[in-house]
Amino acid sequence: MEGKQMGTAPGVSLSLFVFQSKVNSKAAWRSIKGPSLGSRTTFLDRTMSFWAVSRGLTPPSKVVPMLNPNQRQFLEDEVRYREKLKLMARGDAMEEVYVRKPETVDDPLELDKHDSFYQTTKSLLVLFQIMGVMPIHRNPPEKNLPRTGYSWGSKQVMWAVFIYSCQTTIVVLVLRERVKKFITSPDKRFDEAIYNVIFISLLFTNFLLPVASWRHGHQVAIFKNMWTNYQYKFFKTTGSPIVFPNLYPLTWSLCVFSWLLSIAINLSQYFLQPDFRLWYTFAYYPIIAMLNCFCSLWYINCNAFGTASRALSDALQTTIRGEKPAQKLTEYRHLWVDLSHMMQQLGRAYSNMYGMYCLVIFFTTIIATYGSISEIIDHGATYKEVGLFVIVFYCMGLLYIICNEAHYASRKVGLDFQTKLLNINLTAVDSATQKEVEMLLVAINKNPPIMNLDGYANINRELITTNISFMATYLVVLLQFKITEQRRVGQQQP
Repeated sequence: MEGKQMGTAPGVSLSLFVFQSKVNSKAAWRSIKGPSLGSRTTFLDRTMSFWAVSRGLTPPSKVVPMLNPNQRQFLEDEVRYREKLKLMARGDAMEEVYVRKPETVDDPLELDKHDSFYQTTKSLLVLFQIMGVMPIHRNPPEKNLPRTGYSWGSKQVMWAVFIYSCQTTIVVLVLRERVKKFITSPDKRFDEAIYNVIFISLLFTNFLLPVASWRHGHQVAIFKNMWTNYQYKFFKTTGSPIVFPNLYPLTWSLCVFSWLLSIAINLSQYFLQPDFRLWYTFAYYPIIAMLNCFCSLWYINCNAFGTASRALSDALQTTIRGEKPAQKLTEYRHLWVDLSHMMQQLGRAYSNMYGMYCLVIFFTTIIATYGSISEIIDHGATYKEVGLFVIVFYCMGLLYIICNEAHYASRKVGLDFQTKLLNINLTAVDSATQKEVEMLLVAINKNPPIMNLDGYANINRELITTNISFMATYLVVLLQFKITEQRRVGQQQP
């Protein structure tokens, strides 16, 4: 008898389950559409309970959904809003219930007033416009219009096309001279070949400018607008603006230094190379200056991320020491997530340009290092090898600055901020504050502040060691070929 009951139980339970599903389908749809969190799991709870009872198991008391931080925040806001409506119906005070503020369209004049990052770094933006590297523009202060924009028909783009045409003309003339001399020169010494390969590769970066920079103008405008909106949101939440100390003179200094360094590097090559004519330098001035300016831009943004993270951390600690800190911690969590998204947008906006940047540095460093060592082995050290080492130190210096600043920015926004949260004495605050601190730690874990070039590579200190290991591998292989060739030539000679 027990065996028969066990054999028929699955069919009966299945029929009952289908009947129960059909009867409750309309009620289930209402429960899923309802705004209450409890009603959303009613149908699921009944179904799981029926399934468990039909098989002789203990029915679960409640099915707990797995939610991400944004979904959890939305449901908590719904519950708080219902509590607020109940208090309003009873006529009670509503100060104890915190409801997230609705999104509003900010006044563009107020955005400009608190956009200190744009005001302090405007000189670098203007320099990029003059050089035709990134022709973004500032929109008029109108509502529903982003403060920074990019359009292919703007006057900034027209100026960039004109400058690029003039610069390309000079680059083509120099490229033609170098290729012609490289092919027809009767004395094809190895060091001269290395120099030609390096400077020809640098000239080709000019032709990649429209694809690597202009094509991502809309993404750059989004990044600039994110900074503008973030500063005003920070002011409305904390009551104090973000202060960037010494950023204005630093930006001006980097703009001037970028061009002075470009002039110094090109003149050093002119004096160290007999075949490097003076008019060649006019093709390389804007290219080297552009590389320097992009390095300066990266340094400034990473420095600004660290400053914003420190200001947010100070405001959070001040709020924790005050009364009812849970009412503000939710807004601080949104501010931190926005800051992390801005770091990701920086790599997305300049992904092609900095990707080309890293490839040029990688290729130039390998060729220059191999050429200098090879010439020292063959003919001893000369002034030409000094010029090659100047190029090597310059390229590695740029790579170190970019990777090191990205490492510090990620650490200040991520690890340092998280450490300060973990040092908070949660026993001295209420349960609501403890819950908000936990949510903020979850948000940091789910949105790591990583500087990524749109999926191509992560910019951090690991990139330096990776590049050095690759370059060392290639250099060892090339030097092995060099030594083998020397031995073969030595054996052929009587």
